[in-house]
Amino acid sequence: MGVPPPDIEIAVKHGMQKMQYTPDSLTPRERYKLLAGFVLPRPIAWVTTVGPTGVVNAAPFSFFNVFSEDPPLCMFSANPGPDGLLKDTVVNIQRTGEFVVNLADEPLARAMHDSSGDFPPDIGEPDYLGLKLAPSTKVAVPRLADAPWAMECKIWKTIDMDGGRQLIMGEGINFYIRDELWDATSMRVHMERYHPVGRMFADRYCRTDDRIVFPPAEGAAGA
Repeated sequence: MGVPPPDIEIAVKHGMQKMQYTPDSLTPRERYKLLAGFVLPRPIAWVTTVGPTGVVNAAPFSFFNVFSEDPPLCMFSANPGPDGLLKDTVVNIQRTGEFVVNLADEPLARAMHDSSGDFPPDIGEPDYLGLKLAPSTKVAVPRLADAPWAMECKIWKTIDMDGGRQLIMGEGINFYIRDELWDATSMRVHMERYHPVGRMFADRYCRTDDRIVFPPAEGAAGA
């Protein structure tokens, strides 16, 4: 049996009975496994971009979320590929300043997962996987026609994490919603019809149909 890391040994001595780490006690890969293994489920940005020869790229990123409604901002991050080079998605966005965030539901889940494989720049995932494209309105990048929801984005800000991971923030400038999923009068989604998938870790995903509804929170009595 190996010697426990110092952080774990200290925790046991103080009766905390909980593992703990400092970032510098872990390799980057171990940090990734720690974060991706516990911060879940995560929404998935299925990002479409256009390459220099017109090839449409579609790649999923689960370090993703929306962060603001005024302006509508989203952010996803992309680490380098296995070869250490920037991924096609990042290169395309840096060149054009545009992308589309598509969301995947259960019927599209396998294709979304398969699009995370290694594809050379001259082979577009939508074409290879038989995914239909539709033109966007305000950007040159097409959206995935069958996605339940899509947001056309312009670059708002990017952050280069020391030449490695790239943080890409986009401003949503147009939205698409599959008609049967949205009540335009109440401005609410028909949740019984919407079946998005979430990312767990590695090759694991989750469905989102097992839902909990609580009554409105009342806060402190007499406040």
